[in-house]
Amino acid sequence: MLIVMEHHATQAQIDAVAARIRELGYEPLPIPGANRVAIGVLGNRGYVDEEPFRDLAGIQELIHVTKPYKLASRDFHPEDTVVRIGTVEVAWHRPPVIIAGPCAVESREQTLAAARAVKAAGGRVLRGGAFKPRTSPHSFQGLGEEGLEILAEARAETGLAVVTEVMRIDQIERVAEVADCLQVGARNMQNFDLLRALGEAGRPVLLKRGLSATLEEWLAAAEYIVASGNDQVILCERGIRTFERALRNTLDLGVVPWLRQVTHLPVIVDPSHALGRRDLVPPLARAAWAVGACGIMVEVHPDPARALSDGPQSMDPEGFAALCAELDRLGALLDAAAP
Repeated sequence: MLIVMEHHATQAQIDAVAARIRELGYEPLPIPGANRVAIGVLGNRGYVDEEPFRDLAGIQELIHVTKPYKLASRDFHPEDTVVRIGTVEVAWHRPPVIIAGPCAVESREQTLAAARAVKAAGGRVLRGGAFKPRTSPHSFQGLGEEGLEILAEARAETGLAVVTEVMRIDQIERVAEVADCLQVGARNMQNFDLLRALGEAGRPVLLKRGLSATLEEWLAAAEYIVASGNDQVILCERGIRTFERALRNTLDLGVVPWLRQVTHLPVIVDPSHALGRRDLVPPLARAAWAVGACGIMVEVHPDPARALSDGPQSMDPEGFAALCAELDRLGALLDAAAP
């Protein structure tokens, strides 16, 4: 439930409503607004009866919120959340951010070369998997601890912030020593124990959409992190599995403007994993820019033909630099056309 107070409600009236919420065994969440205060009711597992609030002064409206993602919704948090990855800000009302790098950390030379290319082209955050979940147990699984050390060196040399995936709760502390942002992969989107632990990790979280997840399931997964004390969550659309098999996945760009309406959490797009083909990454990256995404995440490898993971979808440094230049031009056009 969301309790909207009158614009002239006194602090004593607001406190009385919060006290009544606690008496009922729930938790009040004051939500200050420009003209009035609203109070969210948290902790209920079903319908909240309106009757206990009928005799309280200063209430304008009682709104029943049935979404399973209250804290991630604009109902409870109308203002955009700014997620800070190091010094990089990701938010709906900020310029879009480019996150790029290899799918997997394969070697020191490969990762440093990719990081230099990302930096030179205008990327702000380096991505790279030290721990890699793969469909086949025989595929390259990443370098683990050695990969984290290489990412730390790349950050020290280039100044780029780092995002890398964490797969298990027992990895969080070690990965957080290196990474500025902890990624949850599509396969772990509903690993609820991991999500709760990440809510207490003290690092921003990049939450990828599950392979066949609905938008409600995705936002509910984000709710686990936010409800555990961490509102620094970025949602990443990376395509979903549908009946169509011409491409690796179906990239759902329509979620970007829709999510901007319903959640304060920023949303970025990963065209590399959605498509699986590097030649299709630039047009979909431009499309993500155009529909208002808060950023994109692109795979870049110094020698895609020799990549140990996702070579066909990885851009080489030259192609990535050209894409960044295109996005700069597109951004200028969109800014000029904005009302």
